[in-house]
Amino acid sequence: MTKAAELRQKDVAGLEAEIKSLQKAHFGLRMQKATQQLGNTNTLRTTRRDIARAKTILAEKQAAK
Repeated sequence: MTKAAELRQKDVAGLEAEIKSLQKAHFGLRMQKATQQLGNTNTLRTTRRDIARAKTILAEKQAAK
């Protein structure tokens, strides 16, 4: 789980990279779920929320420019 304070310290490029890596991880988890290999389905929820958190902070930084 990514903390909001950690994300706020990153610059715009760092946030975009973080979002991309979280989306890749979320895709992998979705594929594991589809093939019945995912044991803890709660990780899908946490990665989805981490993506939303990072996108929110990215939008705040872009609006502040």
